[in-house]
Amino acid sequence: MALMAMNDVTIAFEGTVAVDRVSFEVNPGDYLVIVGENGSGKSTLIRAMLGLVRPRSGRIAYGDGLVKNRIGYLPQQTAAQRDFPASVEEVVLSGCVNRMGTRCFYNKSDRQKAEANMALLDVLKYRKKSFRTLSGGQQQRTLLARALCATDAMLLLDEPVTGLDPAAAAELYDVIRDLNRKHGVAVVMVSHDLGGAMRDANKVLVMNRGMDFFGGVQDYRTKFAEGAVTARG
Repeated sequence: MALMAMNDVTIAFEGTVAVDRVSFEVNPGDYLVIVGENGSGKSTLIRAMLGLVRPRSGRIAYGDGLVKNRIGYLPQQTAAQRDFPASVEEVVLSGCVNRMGTRCFYNKSDRQKAEANMALLDVLKYRKKSFRTLSGGQQQRTLLARALCATDAMLLLDEPVTGLDPAAAAELYDVIRDLNRKHGVAVVMVSHDLGGAMRDANKVLVMNRGMDFFGGVQDYRTKFAEGAVTARG
């Protein structure tokens, strides 16, 4: 059963169509990379998957126990976010907010989950450090730990390696691969880094408001000559 199914989804803002009749599924264990030019609808699609944008037509269905407020989300970082004045532990714990319901305070289970995810992402040793003092790669690991506090099933990652040096980017890709393969977390990644992003992916979605392509990585490589489709953000 699919974790999420987009069924003929169209999204428009003030009469302008941003996403046009898109249909695809994300299944347990998938690693889907979404690529496309600027303005192709990638960010709008992600916002719709998170339930932040309502389609004009079509339907977004969640299955296999997934609900839209239990999806882990790693947004593209801004300068303000990189300078956020909180400890690593506070940042990671904030990923538990949607699990709290009517509770006003974190409980023991929340703190245990945050600690486990900090250990998994190798940032537990920085738990009391200020987030703003970490390197770019350490910050992204911290934010991944935060996203995992919201989900056991699916992560949405928006340009996760932007601003990282090649070594840090390679390490982060390794972490994401392990979350997908060893821990069974489905990954949906928006990326302009085709080579790096598709190294471990099993599916590709090429957006151009509508869908230029959706299928397996090998089928994508067969259909498009190397470099024929670019994704610049």
